[in-house]
Amino acid sequence: MKSIYTILAKIKKNSHRVLYRKYSSNIKYVMMVLSVLIITVFLPKQPRFRYEFEKGEIWKNKDLVSPFSFAILKTTPQVATDKKDALSNVLPIYKMNTELINNVEEAYSNEFDVKWKTNAFPEEEKAAYKAASIKLLETIYNRGIIAMNVKHQKGNKYYDFALINNNVSKNLSTQDVFTVPSALEYFEKNFTSVNMKVKEMIVGLVEDHLQPNILFDEKLTTIVQENTVNSLSTTRGMVQKGELIIAKDNVVDDEIYQKLLSFKEAYEAQTKTIGDSKLVYFGQILLVGFIVSLLMFFLKLFRKDIFADNRQLSLLLLVITTMLLCLTWAIKLNLPSIYYIPFCIVPIIIRILFDTRLALYLHLLVILIAGFFVPNSFEFVFYQITSGMVAIYSIRNLIKREQLLLSALFILSAYFVSFLGIGLLREGSFSEIEWLNFVPFIISVLLSLLAYPLIYAFERMFGITSDVALIELTNTNNKLLRELAFKAPGTFQHSLQVANLAEAAIFKIGGNSLLVRAGALYHDIGKIENPQYFIENQNTALSPHDKLPYEQSAQIIIKHVHKGIEITRRHQLPESVIDFIRTHHGNTRVDYFYQSFLKNSPEKFVDENIFRYPGPIPFSKETGVLMLADSVEAASRSLKNPDAQSINDLVERIINYKLEQNQLDNCDITLKDLETIKLIFKTMLMSIYHVRIDYLQNV
Repeated sequence: MKSIYTILAKIKKNSHRVLYRKYSSNIKYVMMVLSVLIITVFLPKQPRFRYEFEKGEIWKNKDLVSPFSFAILKTTPQVATDKKDALSNVLPIYKMNTELINNVEEAYSNEFDVKWKTNAFPEEEKAAYKAASIKLLETIYNRGIIAMNVKHQKGNKYYDFALINNNVSKNLSTQDVFTVPSALEYFEKNFTSVNMKVKEMIVGLVEDHLQPNILFDEKLTTIVQENTVNSLSTTRGMVQKGELIIAKDNVVDDEIYQKLLSFKEAYEAQTKTIGDSKLVYFGQILLVGFIVSLLMFFLKLFRKDIFADNRQLSLLLLVITTMLLCLTWAIKLNLPSIYYIPFCIVPIIIRILFDTRLALYLHLLVILIAGFFVPNSFEFVFYQITSGMVAIYSIRNLIKREQLLLSALFILSAYFVSFLGIGLLREGSFSEIEWLNFVPFIISVLLSLLAYPLIYAFERMFGITSDVALIELTNTNNKLLRELAFKAPGTFQHSLQVANLAEAAIFKIGGNSLLVRAGALYHDIGKIENPQYFIENQNTALSPHDKLPYEQSAQIIIKHVHKGIEITRRHQLPESVIDFIRTHHGNTRVDYFYQSFLKNSPEKFVDENIFRYPGPIPFSKETGVLMLADSVEAASRSLKNPDAQSINDLVERIINYKLEQNQLDNCDITLKDLETIKLIFKTMLMSIYHVRIDYLQNV
């Protein structure tokens, strides 16, 4: 009874896994629907302007008549020129400090008394000199002493300004007022005294008390400048309702181009309130759903492995959804340019994690959807498709870090060529191209470098193995491989030779050579557990199998597959590498112990499954080639006097045996591929064993 409760408890505990396996085929469609809903919920809800146009092109649509009146917008250069002209007419605003003269007079008068007494000048002359100097100071301050501003001079000695005094504004020139030096000069020239010592004392005293009372009011000047700019008109003229904007087959010149831009902006502004947002949303669902459905059909027809793997499929949908949400965010924030978004990050990530064809296809789908919601759709699509193709071409295999930097440089070059070509096509002049508009492309390319950390994150989250991860795994200084080399040196050397054979073969017939090498290095990792039970690690003539029954010996040999899977999973190796451990013996028998059992115990019943590996058999080119390389390399060690003929016979016999045992039935390896594999194995084994070809015999 207890065991029944235990079983029921386990079932309840793992019920989510049971449900997942039961409905896994339906989950992908749920993910698809969720992606479509998430994308469309956040996209802008307004009807799209139906026409695409470029300056200098022929208008191929029907005659365009304005359905409503609208103002013609000024071009950006025109608005900039108007702004510059308007600001040049705004004078810097200065204010007169009327209270300063009182403070200066008081301070001057007090110090005058002290200085006069100190110098022992005649007391009867004091009042006259004091009154005359103060009166002259009042004349200077009433006219005003300005604090000159180098920014307003603009290389000139004088400049105009607006002076506010008692809330009254008056336009003056700096020539009309004093500066501190010119005020002192004026005082010295107009103050008369027969006693030069008295004059010298008073002039020095005035110099100490002269300070500007006309000061620049930056805050008020800025407010006036902003009001002036804001009051500028951004339009020039009107297009009336029913007026012809452009006729069919006419050229879109500068004037018509500006009318079309103005019409587009007015149309989109009106449709925000007029259009039915529910119908717009329904249209978005149709389009986005159609695009995502095309992706699903593509995967089902051409990448069944990804279609069957919900984790990999969820990654693709996540990339599409995230990029389109970034686009929506940029549109709602009203970014100055949509090209700040690093769309090329999509083909880079998908190319590295999957393949070229899928990367290009997914990039096209993202750009097609985005094209409905960005201005100048054709231009946008051209920029992104060409740069995306360059991104894919520039990263065939990411095996060095500098490849990502080189790819970024190539993408930037692609953007520049497109930008220059479109600029010349539109403007017809280098000087008219707005080069600052290229800055968003530079930032976009820099942001695309985020692909490198994202690739690592996606590998961990979705269990995908990139070439970068495989390179790390094939490093023989890897902790697990170092342990294999220390505990089972013979197996380690065998794995290295198998890796060389398999990699050379798969490179020739086509396949993932990095994956094969990684699989070969780890395929016998399970032998770490009992290395002495495998002949390549035995240093003496005595074998531990001599004291064991054949069935037990066979099970120890077979067990290295299970142990290998356990060890690699404990060290979190990718499943794609573990597949090589699982399949490198297929479901073949351990023939040595099986035949020994039959020979020495003919009267006993034999359960063949005891001597047979659990499988499965290889299911790809890579796993199939590894099985052949492993068997051939292991068998070649038994050759006592290896020569060309014995190696040739050995390779033929091993591969033909695997075919007879149906071990390659699930591999997409052709007979032509097998002949190529045989030739490579024979050539490399002859090199390993230093076999010389007898050329005279051939003659």
